[in-house]
Amino acid sequence: MTTNAQWTIIFEDKKIIKNYGAEKNTGYKINDDSFWNQSKFSNIWAVQYGTSNTSDEVEHRDTTPHCSFLDANIGSIQDFISKWDQAHLSQLQSNWDNDNVDGETSEEKNTRLGARPTSYTSA
Repeated sequence: MTTNAQWTIIFEDKKIIKNYGAEKNTGYKINDDSFWNQSKFSNIWAVQYGTSNTSDEVEHRDTTPHCSFLDANIGSIQDFISKWDQAHLSQLQSNWDNDNVDGETSEEKNTRLGARPTSYTSA
């Protein structure tokens, strides 16, 4: 598989990894069997999306040659990015919720950390 991809998707591990920006190398296991068990994913081992060699983006479980994400016909990369964004937002919210200082008021916490995150979209 090609390296230096913007996104790595490992189907066996149900994991999506963002490989760029402030969240570089941040991966989340997505516990959504209805998503991962779609028949269109049955022969997909891994995806390296956003590489300089698009013909090498999708690796199959069998001897099918690597192909581009588009040629694999497995949907939109945005489906995977949206799952990652949801998981990342949950992590940001958890971090915010658990970043407490004894005796600190909610107003002081908001001043120190900013408002609790309510949305996240990968750039």
